Amino acid sequence: MKTFKLLFLIPSFFFIGNIFSQIEGANLFSTDQIVSIELDFPQNDFWQQLEYNYDNMDVNGSVYIPASLTLTDVTGTYTFDSVGIRLKGNSSGMHPGDKKSFKIDFNRFISGQNYDGLKKLNFSNGFKDPTFMREKLFFDLCRERGVPAPRANYASVTYNGEAWGFYTMIEQIDDQFLDWRIGDDDGNLFKAGSNFDFGDGEASLVYLGLDQSLYEFSYELKSNEDDNDWYDLIDFIYFLNSSSDAEFESGLPSRLDLGPFLSSVAFNSLFSNLDTYTLSARNYYLYHNMSTDQWEWIKWDANETFGSYAFGVQTPMTNLPIDFFQGQRPLLERVFENDLFMSQYTSEICLLLNTVFNPTYLNPIINDYKSLIQQYVYADNNKMYSNNDFDTNIESNLNSGPGPGGAIYGLKSFIQTRFNYLSSVVDCSPSASLYQFESEQISVYPNPSADLIMINGVIEYPIQYSLFGVDGKLVFDGEINEMNPKIDLSKLSPNIYYLKLENRTLKVFKKK
Repeated sequence: MKTFKLLFLIPSFFFIGNIFSQIEGANLFSTDQIVSIELDFPQNDFWQQLEYNYDNMDVNGSVYIPASLTLTDVTGTYTFDSVGIRLKGNSSGMHPGDKKSFKIDFNRFISGQNYDGLKKLNFSNGFKDPTFMREKLFFDLCRERGVPAPRANYASVTYNGEAWGFYTMIEQIDDQFLDWRIGDDDGNLFKAGSNFDFGDGEASLVYLGLDQSLYEFSYELKSNEDDNDWYDLIDFIYFLNSSSDAEFESGLPSRLDLGPFLSSVAFNSLFSNLDTYTLSARNYYLYHNMSTDQWEWIKWDANETFGSYAFGVQTPMTNLPIDFFQGQRPLLERVFENDLFMSQYTSEICLLLNTVFNPTYLNPIINDYKSLIQQYVYADNNKMYSNNDFDTNIESNLNSGPGPGGAIYGLKSFIQTRFNYLSSVVDCSPSASLYQFESEQISVYPNPSADLIMINGVIEYPIQYSLFGVDGKLVFDGEINEMNPKIDLSKLSPNIYYLKLENRTLKVFKKK
């Protein structure tokens, strides 16, 4: 499966050797599969309890109830006497019937209990997605291109022996995620956007003053809760809103891991993913990486990609400009107004258009997903859409949904139309030499790096390389060999660069 290779690439930036044995969650996420989740509740009224706890969720979250769990994946079957279960989600709670999104907490009732090193798992119910592919496809591609995002797979779920439905299984953003993806878990992790009725829910990064309480209904601290010190977030927000243009340009790369952030924004634009900072101002995480003293932008909740979230936007989702945002969004506004950052961002848009966001690359992956999940989707009698809707929406629009005229965009038709539109309006000529897609066997590590990078996966040495800036201009070139497979970036400014190895191009992030 192609996605196995996608999942393999990103961890290879951080680990050498047999990475699957070193990263938590490898049993669940290292290859595409359908995991079996069998939950058995001892309570006769378990569903009423789950709904009551969900409906009465307070600012501290929802109450979990116990259940036994039998989990089967490609490595075997595992039984847990007691795990915590609660319903989750906001708009996905409008899914008709009892097939709601939910969360499993392995150590809620048994301290230290986990599976494959993971403490929590999330299960999305396919709300507004007849294909069940939007979230997984989006997250897989983001991780492939170096954007921090959770891993995703699929699960067939039963409650007390009754088939409950087919779900997308999503990794929790927590210290386990930070360990394998960021390599640091000591800093503050903030979830953006409140759920339900607590505050306006807009984590817009607008400065509200020094009073921490003014931010607490729009952001949620997910680590270091006992310290409960928000000064670093407030200081970052103050910089975004109060720095001069010159200070913003010189200071942003030292405060924000800029390369992956620009890639993250580019993915939101390409896939018209607006239920995030772009429009709703929620559904993202910010992590303060203590080893680099930079903020890391982490993806979350992508079930409404492909233009499925369009509240108040009149422009067709396939024709959104690449600098679209709505409302007060100081970070996006200032990045788009800055010539240097806008040039870097446009270069990223162009690179993605010519590598992964196009029908030639994506349609075969979509076909593979369909082969993997079709029989399970058909067997789900509690899904939101019909079997025919599943088949149709992979290829083309459905006539009832949030898009223009009440349509749900088809995956392949959206990709083709969006690709055609952006190819006609975005000037990609300055980056034309950077468009070859990198080999699936070759990677760069560490990435990002402050000084030396190494090339992993080269079959035959010596090999010539060239390093280009985002403007397509040569920075330097040279040769690496088996005795010295290193490239020194220490004299370069923090930025995005493109490393060409023969006919392959790899994106490299130079950090401070």
